[in-house]
Amino acid sequence: MRRRPLIALAITLLGALSGAAAYQQAGPRQDEKSVWREIAWPFPRDGWPAGKAYRCDSCGGDVAISVRPKIGFCNCDRGVADDDEVDRVADVDLVNEHFVPLSSGQLVRVADMPGRIRTYELPPAASTRHAVGIAVSRGCDLLVAVAHGNGDVSAIRRAALAFLATDQMTRWMVAVMEGR
Repeated sequence: MRRRPLIALAITLLGALSGAAAYQQAGPRQDEKSVWREIAWPFPRDGWPAGKAYRCDSCGGDVAISVRPKIGFCNCDRGVADDDEVDRVADVDLVNEHFVPLSSGQLVRVADMPGRIRTYELPPAASTRHAVGIAVSRGCDLLVAVAHGNGDVSAIRRAALAFLATDQMTRWMVAVMEGR
């Protein structure tokens, strides 16, 4: 008879602990969910592996971002040194080969990797399209991202950098750069 209360208590404790664990491991609530959704890699195959691509319909104008590593493709000593290198490696040409830089690039840090970010206009288009090219490095390896959309270029830039700073993306970028 003394076993029944102990069994009931054990079942209750296990239920409470598993409920607490499930709550901690659960994804964000509906109001906290990211507005970014993963999409298929949008570019044709080339000499580099496909990365990850996402789309945000509510980031100030239908913004898409593509991120991928380019292992062994960076100046091991200087990293991403100048805007010409960002133009050359950041995959902006895959979005539109007629891209036009809007201004000089700036230093940026993504997933604790230093590099450069630069904004572009993508002509010709019925409505103005913009892109943001990002190239960061670790050792001799590059991680590149290109975000593009219909909205204001500063909104595209903010949305891209905020997305790349999320825990999920930071973990993925660090893992892919470490070869995991």
